[in-house]
Amino acid sequence: MSFISKKRKVANSRVEDKKEYSLKDASALVKQITTCKFDASVDLHIRLGVDPKKADQSIRGTVNLPHGTGKTKKVLVLCNPDKEEEAKNAGADYVGLDEFVTKIEGGWVDVDVIIATPSVMPKIGKLGKVLGPRNLMPNPKTGTVTNDVAAAINDVKGGKIAFKVDKAGIVHASIGRVSFSPEKIAENSQELLNAIIRAKPSSAKGIYLKGISMASSMSPGILIDTKAFAH
Repeated sequence: MSFISKKRKVANSRVEDKKEYSLKDASALVKQITTCKFDASVDLHIRLGVDPKKADQSIRGTVNLPHGTGKTKKVLVLCNPDKEEEAKNAGADYVGLDEFVTKIEGGWVDVDVIIATPSVMPKIGKLGKVLGPRNLMPNPKTGTVTNDVAAAINDVKGGKIAFKVDKAGIVHASIGRVSFSPEKIAENSQELLNAIIRAKPSSAKGIYLKGISMASSMSPGILIDTKAFAH
């Protein structure tokens, strides 16, 4: 039997079993039940009524959170020398090509986002096995394959996140920190949910938003009432 601390027991007791909370109430409650001493991430877990094995139901996209994520993202730009100065001036943490391809092949993935120019994609295609499972592979659909690297960097640093449904039909995404006000947590959550609702494929049948849960890094999950959202 795993050990449950007194603080966690208190937190668990404050979340009513099987109760579905409004987004507003969940955003306030998640702050109250987080017991860790660091500024924990607040995450949404959205279970969708889709079949990710079907190409047209493999939901993915990007969204600009109005209040950012509260985390400074480390950005790697893979490009040829003609784009390096632009990337550095825009605030990229790492810029280059061949040396980083070699490092990634060796297992280095100490970044949050990788942006690439279209011209270098043939060189980095072989990195899919390393980057794909970590959702780090540059992709035109998420705006991470582009010649406008400065705009892409500004988007990422400003709060743009990518989301993707996993094999179980669930989207996991960080939408802020517990230090955020309840209003900011709720507004960021709403923006992500709006983007996922807009991404609903026409081939998806039945209930689309099947379940939503909010939790911090060290808190129990809080169920959110899906009926409040058009789906």
